[in-house]
Amino acid sequence: MKKIKWGIRAELVLLVAVVCVWMMREMNGKIQTDKVLPQEGISDAGEAVEVSADGSYIKWVDFNVTCEAMSKAYELDVESYQDEIHTDWIELLAYVGAKHGGKFDKKSVSELQETADMLRSGETTMEELTKKMEYYDYYKEAYGAVLSGMVGEFSMETPKGEGGETEWKNFYGLKAFSPIAKGFDYSHYDDFGSSRSYGYSRPHLGHDMMGQIGTPIIAIESGYVEALGWNQYGGWRIGIRSFDGKRYYYYAHLRQNFPYNKELEVGSVVTAGDVIGYMGHTGYSTKENVNNIEIVHLHWGLELIFDESQKESNNEIWIDCYELTKFLYKNRSETVKDEATKEWHRVYQMKDPAVENAGKMDRKVPEL
Repeated sequence: MKKIKWGIRAELVLLVAVVCVWMMREMNGKIQTDKVLPQEGISDAGEAVEVSADGSYIKWVDFNVTCEAMSKAYELDVESYQDEIHTDWIELLAYVGAKHGGKFDKKSVSELQETADMLRSGETTMEELTKKMEYYDYYKEAYGAVLSGMVGEFSMETPKGEGGETEWKNFYGLKAFSPIAKGFDYSHYDDFGSSRSYGYSRPHLGHDMMGQIGTPIIAIESGYVEALGWNQYGGWRIGIRSFDGKRYYYYAHLRQNFPYNKELEVGSVVTAGDVIGYMGHTGYSTKENVNNIEIVHLHWGLELIFDESQKESNNEIWIDCYELTKFLYKNRSETVKDEATKEWHRVYQMKDPAVENAGKMDRKVPEL
């Protein structure tokens, strides 16, 4: 009798194992066939690409473009700006990204050059190159959400002679700035995703730049102040939204007692390169104006917003800003201190068409 019972048990175990194997095969088959559905795709290089369930907006972005790739694409964009065939840096990056599943390496720079050469020679067009790339449009929109406010036309005040006079000149190029003012030292490394435990266990969704208390903090891109005040995690912080609504710049752990440019308030319009605040180590406290962060640093983060429902939700998209920070080092805002007010201000003003156009926009500043 015992032998019969053990035989039945063995058969049941075997049956369960067979069912499990069948289910695994079914799941694998579904994963393989899901690439034709809009909510989960496979890039041209075989890497997963995630978009919304109904295909209306992107739900996730891994921004892995290297500083070297951004620099090369930017160089190719600027040098061809007035040519008959202009090579757009975002399109170039999207093309290479789509080919390799968003991965960039040392070969990417030469590939960007080769692609630009083919386009400029008239040998092909970007439309022709990408017509069979199922996810080129995804990468173009994703990379555009990160970079679209950083390059364009602008006017800049420049020194004229040695008498302290200045003149205005028109430019096309990088109009975004490093978040740390020119002449102020800092150190940094890629700490995106590292563990944080204050309040609750979570990944670090920003980029830390270590420096000295009072270092002027610079607006990376033009936009309007969406958040200003105390946050128990970020201490004194500023949130600036790009005019197209796609980017939310978060600057945190600002200086105790004197964290911001005194002229700022929610709704204020800022121009890229403006001084917006000062480095400190506030935060990790429900009580305001407390220095509970051990190391003096700026935490800056970049959230991408494809749909307003993503803001302040469980579906927020924060990207790794390390390579972008290295790229922005090439443009640092020069500042000077007003000894009467103790405020720092930029030396050379900039006229950004985005700021001028913002006055014509009917935008609503969210209530906080």
